[in-house]
Amino acid sequence: MNTVRVGLIGAGGIANYHISHLKKLKGVDVCAVCDVNEEAARATGERHGIKHVFKNYRDLLKLKDVDAVSVCTPNSLHVAPTIDALKLGKHVMVEKPMAMTPAEAERMVKAARAAKRVLVIGFQWRYHPTTMTIKRAVDEGVLGKICYARCQALRRRGIPNWGVFGQKSLQGGGPMIDIGVHVLEATHYVMGKPKPVSATGNCYTYLGNKKSQTACPWPNWDHKTYTVEDLAVGMVRFANGATLVIECSFAAHIEKDVFNFTLMGEKGGANFDPPTLYTDIAGTSFNMTPWFTGQDKVWETKMQDWIDAIRTGKTPTSPGEDGVVVQKMLNAIYLSSETGREVLIK
Repeated sequence: MNTVRVGLIGAGGIANYHISHLKKLKGVDVCAVCDVNEEAARATGERHGIKHVFKNYRDLLKLKDVDAVSVCTPNSLHVAPTIDALKLGKHVMVEKPMAMTPAEAERMVKAARAAKRVLVIGFQWRYHPTTMTIKRAVDEGVLGKICYARCQALRRRGIPNWGVFGQKSLQGGGPMIDIGVHVLEATHYVMGKPKPVSATGNCYTYLGNKKSQTACPWPNWDHKTYTVEDLAVGMVRFANGATLVIECSFAAHIEKDVFNFTLMGEKGGANFDPPTLYTDIAGTSFNMTPWFTGQDKVWETKMQDWIDAIRTGKTPTSPGEDGVVVQKMLNAIYLSSETGREVLIK
């Protein structure tokens, strides 16, 4: 396949990110876009010089010119266009989180296998050069067996004042499923993708459902429709004995925003930000910081990996199966918060 022709389902902010980076790749033609908001679809089409513009995604999928689609809709609208596209022989990238439930995610993977098409999830943080550096250190045994991981995606005041991020019925949750998914997937990936067996968690809402009264970068969110958490914390146990703790917030009384993960192993440890390895050498404990881990081109790398998988048939770095496992962890943490008990992950 010399040229991969891509269509976008959804024309919002994240779709424009996809388009701008896809257009940087050789042999990629972004030829179609659709959105239930026709004005948004037309605006995106004009901005990027896209040939075909639709309101209904099914009309886009009928185009023989489209080889692959990127699904950039709200979370509750991921599953239907993904499965429909796969059934019609299109390769699919779907934004994170993969779906609303593990059952939906598993249906999507099943459809990809049946169609023999590539399904990838928009987990770009596993492509970050620092993440890849830590992953190589884990794979080479520098850290030994990983015992514990702590990951954080925390905003002091970062409640989105656009889109539907505050509506649980459309998103499935708040910071845990929106930004926590990024740090969770990257941490789980560098750990070697151990099998999760149970989770506990708690969610708290105390600011988002009230009118904005404190100066912040994104004021005046829609507090009247806000039904998600401000802060979520959870713990996941794995079959290999390892434990992961996660903390996520849209709004929290903390010093500053944090996006980080830390690993503790039997032979060494690692930290994402700032990138650091911890280990013992020559009878001395060392903190080792890299001079350079690589250029941060996670979006381009993510898109190129998808296109390469379509062209060559290689297994992508972020396959649908990984999305299912991450979805199971997210949903188990939320269910634990609702029920007040530990939840087994089947």
